Amino acid sequence: MAEEPLRPGESDPAPPGPGVSDDAAPGSPAEAESSAAQDAAAVSEARADRGRSAAGLVASGIFLSRLLGLVRESAIGFFFGLGPHADVFRVALKTPNFLQNLLGEGTISAAFIPIYSRMIEEGRREDAGRFAGAVLGLLVAVTSAVVLGGILLARPLLTILLPGWLADDARVAAGELSIDRFELAVQTVRITFPMAGVLVLSAWALGVLNSHRRFFLAYAAPVLWNVAIIAGLAVGAFFLLEVPARELAVLPAGATTQILFAGLIGALVGGFLQFAVQMPSVLREIRGLRPSLSMEVEGVRPALKAFGPVVLGRGAYQLSGYLDTFLAGFLAAGAVAAQNAALVLYLLPISLFGMSVAASELPELSRISQAGLASFLDRVERSLRQILYLVIPTAIGYLVFGLLVIGAFYERGAWGPTDTWLVYLVLCAYTLGLAATTATRLIQNAFYALGDTRTPARIAIARLASSAAIGAVLMLLLDGFSVQGVLDLPFADWALRLGAVGLALGAAVGAWLELFLLNRALRRRDPTFHLPWRAAGRMTALSVAAALPAAGVWWLLPAWPALGAGAVVLALYGAAYLGLGRALRFEEGEVWLGRLRR
Repeated sequence: MAEEPLRPGESDPAPPGPGVSDDAAPGSPAEAESSAAQDAAAVSEARADRGRSAAGLVASGIFLSRLLGLVRESAIGFFFGLGPHADVFRVALKTPNFLQNLLGEGTISAAFIPIYSRMIEEGRREDAGRFAGAVLGLLVAVTSAVVLGGILLARPLLTILLPGWLADDARVAAGELSIDRFELAVQTVRITFPMAGVLVLSAWALGVLNSHRRFFLAYAAPVLWNVAIIAGLAVGAFFLLEVPARELAVLPAGATTQILFAGLIGALVGGFLQFAVQMPSVLREIRGLRPSLSMEVEGVRPALKAFGPVVLGRGAYQLSGYLDTFLAGFLAAGAVAAQNAALVLYLLPISLFGMSVAASELPELSRISQAGLASFLDRVERSLRQILYLVIPTAIGYLVFGLLVIGAFYERGAWGPTDTWLVYLVLCAYTLGLAATTATRLIQNAFYALGDTRTPARIAIARLASSAAIGAVLMLLLDGFSVQGVLDLPFADWALRLGAVGLALGAAVGAWLELFLLNRALRRRDPTFHLPWRAAGRMTALSVAAALPAAGVWWLLPAWPALGAGAVVLALYGAAYLGLGRALRFEEGEVWLGRLRR
């Protein structure tokens, strides 16, 4: 696209009225009108430039973070594969994650950033500082209480979340499992609850920096969290194993458990580092920051009013994640780990392409009035096209080359070909809803910018119900089939079953339902709004055309190592897609190039 769409309340510079020439006499009303139009054009262009630059910074920060996230997942897969230790590691990180989901970036985006950004735009920096301090104080109080409760109540909490693991002691006694996942999870969750609390405070810092247009650091800070986990695993293996892990066919169960603890301690340290690295910049923006618990500070009550519906909506997403874990707990060992390994790749384009646009636009949209709905929705539609231009080829790439991608990132150490096939099938199921999930992220932020937090919350609950119901049915149907049996692969110590694929299919159906309902809600505000279906169809055709030569090269390189083949094939696919897009004059490609150049 040649230029960014206008923000709500903005309009294109008006052309000269009838009978008015472009070279009107100095001092005339026509000259004043022309000057005003030029000023408006300059402001609009400056804002467009700022939006492009901001999205590029967000994308760069997220890219670094996600790149290290893939290295982290590769390290986890190396040590634990899709075995019971991998299940415990995922549950340890996921159980306290409700703190981040309920009080973290999503809630900060809806309840904190709009109010704080408007105060900054109005030149009320002292009021903004008091408001930020009050929000920080309240977050510290709430998260401290929840963290303490999580540490003390870890056992009953996991009993509710993972009843399917309560029988692990009997399965260990029968020789079916090497460890009691439930008892180990209780211990590890007590480490990760404090980590989640600190990451909530990191989300507050992100909100402050985003509002001041300091995007890169906020989204690159999770790099430290990933590095700390990788370092914890590596240091633990170095001191606990007598020989390098790569020389062992199977890691001793006791040493594997200790390496797991080392990785989670690294996650705790990394949480503190992620928060600490942002604070110097925050303190430069908010001089004399004073946290407080006052409800009387201006902005706090409106933020809490917006906070309720957002928490309800975010709570629906969190409950959806917990339901997946709850259901996966009844499946064969490895289901939880397979689900999370696929999610890492699935969430990559959502974060990299969807969030980079949605996150960079929210502060700008929040600075202006809610007038000009038509131009606002036009901006949403154009931004959707930008997001889909990179998300759709990613989805086609996962479906066609996902097996190669997963093998390249994961298949080493304890991770074998059967693990790769299961994660590939789960990833394919999730990918069917990838475009819908990414689009809903932007549309949710559009509702937030319009001051409506209730509609996304209600729709999120509908998504939760549909995803859980459909996923549970498909999970039970598919769990009767093993990966080894369906694909005629050799069996390991346990059979990896396809139940997790059913859960992913339920999530994909729920994503499309959510997009349909959000689109309908926006069309009620303005019937002229429409999703860019035609553009999405053209992008899908372009992706398939680009995938054909890359698939041919992959077929010619069957004996290459997955990492080398993956680099060649994916580079060819990406180059073919971008080259064809430029040759066919896709505007969205030019916009992304402009973002990345800034």
